[in-house]
Amino acid sequence: MNKILFSHSYFLRFDPKQWATGQPYPPLATIGAAALLREKGYDVALFDTMFVEDPNEVMYSLEVNRPDFFVVYDDGFNYLTKMCLTNMREAAFRMIRLAKDRGCTVVVSSSDSTDHYEEYLGQGADFVLLGEGEQTLLDLVTAIRDTHQQDAVSSGKPADFSAIRGLAYLLNRLPLKTPARMVMKDLDALPLPAWDLVKMDDYRNTWLKHNGYFSLNISTTRGCPFKCNWCAKPIYGNRYHARSPRHVVKELRMLKETYAFDHIWFCDDIFGLRPGWVKEFADIVEQEGLRFRFKIQSRADLLLQENYVRALARAGCDNSWMGAESGSQKILDAMDKGTSVEQIYQSTRLLREYGIKPSFFIQFGYPGENKEDIRMTIRMINELLPDSLGVSVSYPLPGTVFHERVKADLKEKANWTDSDELQLLFRNTYPPAFYKQLHRYVHKTYRWHLAWQQLKKMLWQPAAITGAGIRKAASIAWYAPAAFFAKIRLDQLERPQMTDPGLPYIN
Repeated sequence: MNKILFSHSYFLRFDPKQWATGQPYPPLATIGAAALLREKGYDVALFDTMFVEDPNEVMYSLEVNRPDFFVVYDDGFNYLTKMCLTNMREAAFRMIRLAKDRGCTVVVSSSDSTDHYEEYLGQGADFVLLGEGEQTLLDLVTAIRDTHQQDAVSSGKPADFSAIRGLAYLLNRLPLKTPARMVMKDLDALPLPAWDLVKMDDYRNTWLKHNGYFSLNISTTRGCPFKCNWCAKPIYGNRYHARSPRHVVKELRMLKETYAFDHIWFCDDIFGLRPGWVKEFADIVEQEGLRFRFKIQSRADLLLQENYVRALARAGCDNSWMGAESGSQKILDAMDKGTSVEQIYQSTRLLREYGIKPSFFIQFGYPGENKEDIRMTIRMINELLPDSLGVSVSYPLPGTVFHERVKADLKEKANWTDSDELQLLFRNTYPPAFYKQLHRYVHKTYRWHLAWQQLKKMLWQPAAITGAGIRKAASIAWYAPAAFFAKIRLDQLERPQMTDPGLPYIN
């Protein structure tokens, strides 16, 4: 009972938009758990589903490795896995059944299985890890191995796993949950992820083909202490713990020397929140002579601190994504966001002063949002013109205040099939078709304003004209009429939705 085959349930090919974008990242949490188990003496292997076409392909890895344990361990650092897309859930179910057919003990760890452990147990999983999983997984497989060695099963004595925290399993055909496990504080104590298990050429070639550079992902923290009421944290929770800057730089140097990356995505919910962390990180990066570009996720209020932004730029940050969410203060307050529209404007300007590109996450359709709130958000986007824009509609995740407010509407459908479905899953001010059209309109008018800005820049600075600039300015010929007609269609769909023939509009 010593062989473990790790996998995860994110199939890039099942997510058409992400497949076309061509920006895959290795399953960081998966290879992190594999590293810990390997350090403790287990024989580990990886079936990486990122480029796999069919979950049935796991059968080859099951036959070759003949594992005692099959572990579906999703990457909790990747926001796409937190969305719990039904394409991926069905693929996970299929792999669970195949592994059970071959006599494996099946263990699952993911946001979706934490929220829906009964469904996964019903599909054949023997155990679901609830929350942060590495230590729970180690305790579990060790207990099973010891039980097997003692031959307790053949003696008729059922194994007792109730002392292992953070676990769900069936006992007498009924689901049992053990008490929650505290999250880890000393992240430096974990081994570096088992990067050697990843077929890195597949990732590198995809990045180079679609983007012209090669990016890898690193996590420096776990958890988020803020309490936006639509944001779920089923794995790492609200506690915030960070690796030391020196430990992070150690991993960066290893990755640079081994895989020659061009770019890093620091996939933390919030990068460098601990006071002084980013300055120390920048100092060590400079001392080590490392040169690389990276992007982060942060908050508008944190990005107002000039010493923080200055240190980011010094370390090599070229893009900072912020959860702008809305240009309406009313909506930000309803979300318990804890930031202001003015802070979004100010932080955007400060980032640009230090040569860092600001990028926005925007969500429409939060309960209570009306036409004026939407107008203010679009105006903010087109005035600030972030470098990149991620637009979605509010997506209710279990365990959030937002989900509790709308869960009565989620009886027929509670998850998207893939990340580009953009289906509004609950009844709101306008019908779902309006919000899908709104997504199209926002992107077209944003592109039109970018082209117009470039055209003005060329007129003011003709000496700085480039071929890329000309192409960008010329795109106004497409985006101006496209935005116009998209707006006409949006206006046609702008009919407030009724909750019931006898009830007033939701507004």
